[in-house]
Order: sequence, then C-alpha cells, then structure tokens
Amino acid sequence: MPLHEFTALLILATAMSFTPGPNTTLSTAMAANHGLRHSLRFVLAVPVGWTLLLGLCALGVGALITGLPPLRAGIKAVGIGYLLWLAWKLSGSGQLAQARPAQLQISFAQGVLLQFINIKAWFLALTIVAGWVAGQANFAERMLVVLPVMATYAFCSNLCYACIGAALRQWLAHGRRLLWFNRLMAALLVGTAAWMLRA
Repeated sequence: MPLHEFTALLILATAMSFTPGPNTTLSTAMAANHGLRHSLRFVLAVPVGWTLLLGLCALGVGALITGLPPLRAGIKAVGIGYLLWLAWKLSGSGQLAQARPAQLQISFAQGVLLQFINIKAWFLALTIVAGWVAGQANFAERMLVVLPVMATYAFCSNLCYACIGAALRQWLAHGRRLLWFNRLMAALLVGTAAWMLRA
C-alpha cells in the first residue's frame, strides 16, 4: 500500500475511532461505574467484532446489506433499540454501591455482536473497503494492512475512554455526580441512536 494511502487510512482511523460513539461511551460508562477491570471484556470485544465486520464487508456482505434496504433497516432498528435500552439501564445508576454489574452487563459475545448493529461501525467498514480494498489487485495484502491497523485503533480508543472513566471513578463517588455522569452517558447513547435514525 502506498504511503499516501496508508497515511490517509491512519487519519481516518484516528478521526473515527477516537470520536464518541456507542463503543467509547459504553467503555467510559462501564469503567466509571465498575472499574477498569470490568470494562476490559468489552474493550477487547470491540476490535474482535470490528475485525469480523470489516472482513465480512470486504468479502461482499456490506454490498448485500446496502443493496437490501429492508435488511439495512432491520439492522438499524435493532441497533437503535439496543442503544436506547442500554441508555435506560444506565440512567438509573446513582451510586457506585447501586451500580451493580447487572446494570451495565455486556458480555464479550454481546460486545462483539454490538458491532454488527452499530451503524457507525458499518459506515466506517464500508468506507474503508470502498477506499482501500475493493477493486485492488492486491486484496489479501491490503487486508493484512487494514485489519490490524483498524483493530489496534478500536482497542486503543476504547481503552483510552475506559481509562478516563476509571480515573473519574473516585470523583464520581461523591454526591450525585455518578447519577449525572450516567445520565450524560445515557444522553450520548440516545444522541447516537437519534443520529442512526437519520443516517
């Protein structure tokens, strides 16, 4: 892959991975409510799910999704519903003692599957496949560059957000700070769902 294309890939990866979205919001909220260790399962699930999604898009599944509007609408509806449910669960936690893992319990498998109902992840995967992989003679070579780069960015961005959440944990334990923090995180999830609805 030429240097200018690789540089453009890194710029896109940075912009898309480190801007707030469902994954980074959940990583932050889980670490703030339950600690960094609790959030690591989700932080690790994101790059696994993302890599599978990107690989499937490169193999043509992305074209199938965009070519069948009812299927795309179904994925979007499930994604929006799941984000709204998570926002509702999160908005009720006001004290660390009350914020049991069940309040925001996302298994590794659920974290992986979340990528498949995350419209931001689909858009990014389709953009990368269209711009860096599709129609290129060296498909396998490009995938061997793109997949580890994007998986690394997915891991690093979510780990950074989780570290921020964990760093805020003690400060949030006082008064009603955690409740308002959780409501802010819930509002971000609702905002993401609203964006998905218009996308």
